[in-house]
Amino acid sequence: MLAYTVYSEAGGVGKTTTAANLAHAHAQDGLRTLIIDLDPQDASISYIFGVDDDRDNPEADNLVRHMVGRSKGPFTDLIRTDTDIENIDVIPAHNMLSNLDTSMRRAKESEEEMHSDPDYEWVQEEQLYQLLGRNGIQEEYDVIICDPQASEGQGLYNAVMVTRTILIPVELSGKGSLSIDGLEALVAGLEGNLDIEVGVLGVVPVAFGDTTGHREHLQTLQDDIQYEVPAVFRKRESLMQEMWDSRATAYQVVDDGWKNGEKGVRRVPDREHETLEKYDDLAAEIKEAFNE
Repeated sequence: MLAYTVYSEAGGVGKTTTAANLAHAHAQDGLRTLIIDLDPQDASISYIFGVDDDRDNPEADNLVRHMVGRSKGPFTDLIRTDTDIENIDVIPAHNMLSNLDTSMRRAKESEEEMHSDPDYEWVQEEQLYQLLGRNGIQEEYDVIICDPQASEGQGLYNAVMVTRTILIPVELSGKGSLSIDGLEALVAGLEGNLDIEVGVLGVVPVAFGDTTGHREHLQTLQDDIQYEVPAVFRKRESLMQEMWDSRATAYQVVDDGWKNGEKGVRRVPDREHETLEKYDDLAAEIKEAFNE
C-alpha cells in the first residue's frame, strides 16, 4: 500500500492542489485511493471534491469526534464515496479540526484519569492510526493520502504517524522560502516528536517561473538538500485557479473544459496537458518508491 502525507509548513504553496491531483493520478491508474482531509481551512480537499457540506454543522459526526472517542456512528460512515471520480474516496474535514489540539489534550486527560491502570497512557499522536487499524481501512485501499494543515500540531502528527512518509511541495521564493530553508529541521522535528523514522518521497517545487531567481533557488535546492526533487511544476495560475472555481482536479478541468466555473468552454493549451503528464510521472515515481 502507498501511504503518504503531503505537507508544507508554509501555507498557500500548493499543498492541497498537489494532493488532489496526485490522488486523481493514482485513481486513474486503477488504485483505490482514500484522502484524509485534516485541514480546517475552507479551501481544502473536501471543497475540491464537493464533500464539505457538513463542515460547519456542529451536530454532524466527523473525524475529530472519532479521534477523541465521542463518535455518533460507525467510522466507515465518515467515508464519502460520492466524489464523481472513480477510485477516490474522501474523509472530509470539519470545523472542529480548528480545535483539534485542545480536544485531544482534554480527551487524554479524561481517558487517563478514568482508566483503572494508573500507568495507562492515551497517546494523542496514535489515535488516527488506531482508528484506521480497528476499521480495516488499510486493507480496503491501495493508496492513503493525508492532507493536514500547514502548521505543526495533532493533525500533522496523526497524519505522519499513519503514513510514516511525507511529500513536501515548496515555492522557490517568497512564502515558500521557510519550507526550503528548514526542510531537514522539519523532518528531524517530526521524527523527534513521534519517535519514528519519517521517509521523504521528495521535495516538489511548484509555481516555478523561468526567472533568474527561481532558477537559482532550484539549483540550490538540488545541490544542497539531501532529498530528491522528483518533479518541478511550472506556474499554471489559470489552471490552478480553475480547480477552485470549478471544484475539480486539474484533470477534470482539462478533460471537461472547465472555465470560469462553466463546463465545456475551456480551450486547453498544450502546456496544461504537460502539467497533467507531470502529475502522472510523479504518481508513478511514488508508486515505484513504495515497491522498492
